[in-house]
Amino acid sequence: MRYRTLGRTGLKVSPYALGALMFATQVGNPDPDVSIRIINRALDAGINFIDTADAYGDSEEVVGRALRGRRDNVVLATKFGRPAGDDPNQQGTSRRWIMTAVENSLRRLQTDHIDLYQIHRPDPATDIEETLSALTDLISSGKVRTIGTSGLPPSDIVEAQWVAERRGLARFRTEQPAYSILNRGIEREVLPVAQRYGLGTMVWGPLGQGLLTGRVRKGGGNDLSRARFFKHLNDERRLDVVEQLIPLAAEAGLPMTHLAMAFTITHPGVTSALLGARTEQQLDDLLAGVDVTLTDDLLDRIDGIVPPGTDVGTLDQTYVPPALLEPAARRRPAADRAAG
Repeated sequence: MRYRTLGRTGLKVSPYALGALMFATQVGNPDPDVSIRIINRALDAGINFIDTADAYGDSEEVVGRALRGRRDNVVLATKFGRPAGDDPNQQGTSRRWIMTAVENSLRRLQTDHIDLYQIHRPDPATDIEETLSALTDLISSGKVRTIGTSGLPPSDIVEAQWVAERRGLARFRTEQPAYSILNRGIEREVLPVAQRYGLGTMVWGPLGQGLLTGRVRKGGGNDLSRARFFKHLNDERRLDVVEQLIPLAAEAGLPMTHLAMAFTITHPGVTSALLGARTEQQLDDLLAGVDVTLTDDLLDRIDGIVPPGTDVGTLDQTYVPPALLEPAARRRPAADRAAG
């Protein structure tokens, strides 16, 4: 396994990182012991970067168990901000919740520090200075080593960098966006902005959340468990693109999974791609492709199917700003709408 520097943090991480959502017993693997074997198998193969979140059910607890005796050899990342209970203050990026959330994660992960602590999604209700101030204190206390974001729009990334500089606060050092052959929108602004500010990027969904595994074919049914919940997994436009990619991968002599993973880590703005393996067999399949290099000709042909900087449909989990969710944010009062 080769290693890349995570932005300008100095941390060396594997290009394939391990996403831990599938280790939550309610949404992923129901057997924690199997998940622990997968984690240790990944570490034995050279993966040293694990990402989880407090919103992933018992994932943090499973990861904590797996890392007993191996914690010092892992760059451990987790996230906060999504609702963690019925209390309206058990979510978001306020100082009050951050200070509670980090203690909960430390306890579940069985560690005294988190290498990368990330905002799970933007929180328009909280001033970014409030959030950065609290996170800066966590870094000073030693409970957190560095900080990052997930799903932040490029304008918010820039604002956070400016606020940190003006106020003398810790800067966000990483961003975690969605990225795959099917969703290349971040190539337009997010990745260039991340490169400009020296941010490391760990991208999620490199396999199109299952559509780029070769298992799902147009008209052939969809056995993905998440297809019951996410509309984009049944989007005909996305399935049409998959049908064009399958023969391309076959012609190149590659499994679809290897083509998809190799594509995501080819971009110079991407540090690592998150694997979401639920079984040991899935992990072994993905690890078998670590040496795959895509040729310029093959990348050009992918560009011809999905143009750079474009998305095929929209992911259900994509952050939607309030201006798009609330009609009142984009409509003047009725009495003030006319030009004359």
